[in-house]
Amino acid sequence: MTDALLLTFIFLVAGVVSVPIASRLGLGSVLGYLLAGMLISPLLSWFHVDIVSLQHFAELGVVLMLFLVGLELHPKKLWSMKARLFGLGGGQVAFCAVFIMAVAMLFDLPWQTSLAIGLVLALSSTAIVIQSLTEKGLMKSDGGQSSFVVLLAQDILVIPMLALIPLLALPELQQLTNAGEAETASHGAALLEGLASWQIPLVIIAAIATIIIGGSYLVTPIFRFIAVAQLRELFTATALMFVVGTTLLMSLVGLSPALGTFLAGVVLANSPYRHELESDIAPFKGLLLGLFFMTVGAGINFGLLSDKWLLILSLTLGLILLKASVLWLLGWAFNIRCSNRWLFALGLAQAGEFGFVLLSFTVSNGVIADAVADILLLVVAISMLLTPLLFILYDKVIAPRYAADQSDKPFDEMPDDHKILIAGSGRVGTTLDNILRLADFHSTVIDFSTKRLQALEKFGVKHYFGDATRPDLLKAAGIEEASVFIIAIDNPEQVTQLVQHVNHHYPHIHIIARAFDNNHVYDLWSYGCRDIIRETYDSSLRMGRSTFEALGMNRDTAEKMIDVFAQHDRVSMVEVADAHKIGVPFHENQAFIKRLREYLEEKNPHLKAAMEKIKTEDQQDSL
Repeated sequence: MTDALLLTFIFLVAGVVSVPIASRLGLGSVLGYLLAGMLISPLLSWFHVDIVSLQHFAELGVVLMLFLVGLELHPKKLWSMKARLFGLGGGQVAFCAVFIMAVAMLFDLPWQTSLAIGLVLALSSTAIVIQSLTEKGLMKSDGGQSSFVVLLAQDILVIPMLALIPLLALPELQQLTNAGEAETASHGAALLEGLASWQIPLVIIAAIATIIIGGSYLVTPIFRFIAVAQLRELFTATALMFVVGTTLLMSLVGLSPALGTFLAGVVLANSPYRHELESDIAPFKGLLLGLFFMTVGAGINFGLLSDKWLLILSLTLGLILLKASVLWLLGWAFNIRCSNRWLFALGLAQAGEFGFVLLSFTVSNGVIADAVADILLLVVAISMLLTPLLFILYDKVIAPRYAADQSDKPFDEMPDDHKILIAGSGRVGTTLDNILRLADFHSTVIDFSTKRLQALEKFGVKHYFGDATRPDLLKAAGIEEASVFIIAIDNPEQVTQLVQHVNHHYPHIHIIARAFDNNHVYDLWSYGCRDIIRETYDSSLRMGRSTFEALGMNRDTAEKMIDVFAQHDRVSMVEVADAHKIGVPFHENQAFIKRLREYLEEKNPHLKAAMEKIKTEDQQDSL
């Protein structure tokens, strides 16, 4: 117990110290974690920590990241990417593998070993690239989206790679085959053991079908049942259970866990619980990814590196240059333009975390010798370590140059894709959502009531489960990209809390807030909201108009009198707003009472005169 706590403390201290320093220096969090791992490497060796086993556990962070990425992709959107998925992604792997294989054969390596090395090094780091793109706000760019497509294709191609590598076994390394078979059996694919060759594809298809059917028909009722308890920790546990279960199932059938959880995320992309899932899992993803990067840094073999530093550094830089060149040419062929092509080429130029898994697999299957694999492990780790520096090169040198070249050109017309968030799906929120959708504006509506969501689902209305007052859920729902945020929940304190939080952290967003009375209006005004709708105000004005009509006035006259009052009321609210004290009712705020009385004494005679004039004109018209 003490050893586990000490190890946990070491990793936490390393991350807490290194990452803020690296971020402040503009190096990014990924490089901070990698450097932290390198710094604590001697300590871990002293405590005889098994870095490889720890890294296998930390790879759950990559799995969670792919699940969250899948949540952002609707199946239709994924299908629309098929051309780039196979052309751009498949082309990248094929060309890089062939060129790396050719270079490896120049070192007098057998073609089988060279091909395996080409396949291993053709893969890029999903964890580092997506984390860096997201951190720098580049994920939505053309270069970022193209990078994501290639990474997704690579994850898919890992499956045929695992099937091909055992066929490349060399006779002189055959003595490792038995050990490789034992390791393969211990690592997974337990459900495939003892099956005939024709049965294996059926089991794999059944596993994938289980994920798709379960995600489509079982997960939502389960989450609905769990949500009734109103316990956030239970919902988090259920979300993790689902992800870990998917990972386990993929491992048992010998498929990529990351690909399986990505598929599960895509299936759940239309679920009303999507944003709640995202906000609950994101903290675990961040911690485990940080641990993964630290294990990469700690796993560097400094002894071998010092002995063969020139060879290893040359191979690493050569790999980055080769992959960047191939990617740049592919970017040109697929019309990725300007700085986006450089982002695409530099961002994916490293080797990936799957390289650690595949290299171990090639050694155990007698395809690559241990000595060669040890050198390649260092090449993979150092190329990943250099990736944040490539992003810095893009940020500091390449992007500013293209920005300067484009500064005098007219901007393209912005697409009409405003992101609208609505907090609350009661009477107000649902009506607003219907109005916006009829005008072809698609909003994201968040509500914590499972009963209300069930009722809305029967009418085909798309809503999301979650507590909109939680900052992490707002972020998961896309508050950073929103242009309008409508607060329609029926709790005054929560409305005020949301206005305060959003206005402070996201001042660019236009907030429209539901107020409950005049006192609440002034609270919201004090916190910076300038578009406040009193929930009973408009209905009161309509009742006033109806009353005037009942007293014998015509519709136009009644409308004019109501307009005069509404204009007076709007001005008076603003005039006395600075006398309001947050949390102090009207009748207890003497300064406010004095200011309002002075204002009314000054303005009421003018208001009465305007009303009287309208009434007189109405009487004259009736004669």
